[in-house]
Amino acid sequence: MDKKNLYPEALDLLQQLIAIPSFSREEDKTASTIAAFIESRGVEVHRRLNNIWAFNKHFDPILPTLLLNSHHDTVKPNTGYTRDPFAATVEDGKLYGLGSNDAGGCLVSLLATFLYFYEQEGLRYNLVYAATAEEEVSGRNGLELVLPELGELEAAIVGEPTLMQLAVAEKGLLVLDCVAIGRSGHAAREEGLNAIYEALPDITWFQTYRFPKVSEHLGPVKMSVTMLEAGTQHNVVPDKCRFTVDVRLTDAYSMEEVLEVIRQHVKAEVTPRSMRLKPSSIPMEHPLVQTGIALGRSTYGSPTTSDQALLSIPSLKLGPGDSARSHMADEFIYLDEIEEGIALYINILEKVVK
Repeated sequence: MDKKNLYPEALDLLQQLIAIPSFSREEDKTASTIAAFIESRGVEVHRRLNNIWAFNKHFDPILPTLLLNSHHDTVKPNTGYTRDPFAATVEDGKLYGLGSNDAGGCLVSLLATFLYFYEQEGLRYNLVYAATAEEEVSGRNGLELVLPELGELEAAIVGEPTLMQLAVAEKGLLVLDCVAIGRSGHAAREEGLNAIYEALPDITWFQTYRFPKVSEHLGPVKMSVTMLEAGTQHNVVPDKCRFTVDVRLTDAYSMEEVLEVIRQHVKAEVTPRSMRLKPSSIPMEHPLVQTGIALGRSTYGSPTTSDQALLSIPSLKLGPGDSARSHMADEFIYLDEIEEGIALYINILEKVVK
């Protein structure tokens, strides 16, 4: 594809996508729009539910495959919006609209990059582009659903707004539902065993415990008790105290290791809601990272989760836009960020896949 057409066509597609509501699990219309855009360029498109993917023209099963992935679902607009979230207006070098920054700019920039390489022969890697659903709700019918369809993957670039800096590691998420058990009784008498008091030492442990290993890029594992519920009325000693713990994991520990340490130290019953959202990282010596560094980009660890958590391969989170703008009122992305994103993606891949 002609390089000079990449940016204007990507911008046009992004404006079309912003104009179509695509809340998580309701992305069917944006999926159809993305599929039609790709097919109009003569590329065979695959679809499962609201996920779209395509392989480069000269796909060779002998070669390793690099995944280019971003998501086209959005959160719902918050109450602070002063603009129409679906208007896709351009003002002062900014494109406004829901999903423009998270992660529309990444989505269309990666697609432009894929189309640039689509017809090229003699590549050292196959490329597969995947525009996936349900990222914002960590749903099971997004990237996780179609991963088996993509074949064996060696590495991935996950498009999320990083100001085009290299997120070489990402924290995982473990949400724990904990129940401290007591025995009910009348609050006026010395009866029962107060489950709230039973929970307090565990809550204090979550507040004060420090895992010994600290990740180079992500720092320490962080645990926060975020919800608590107990009791039915003022004069009854509660027999159960339920509390929720948000655990942000690093690449220093596996999810199973963290859970084992927690269960060794607390009395409460501990039940994880999911073991899917794992911490991820890519070796610093990986060609994607080294090429990005050579192009003047810095590396860092990302505290926010993404579909990168579902990948068991080395993956680099990288994209135009700023994570600080994600989910904000009057969301926007700078036009030159999209242009820069396409250029940098291509520059990195030129040195890795050719």
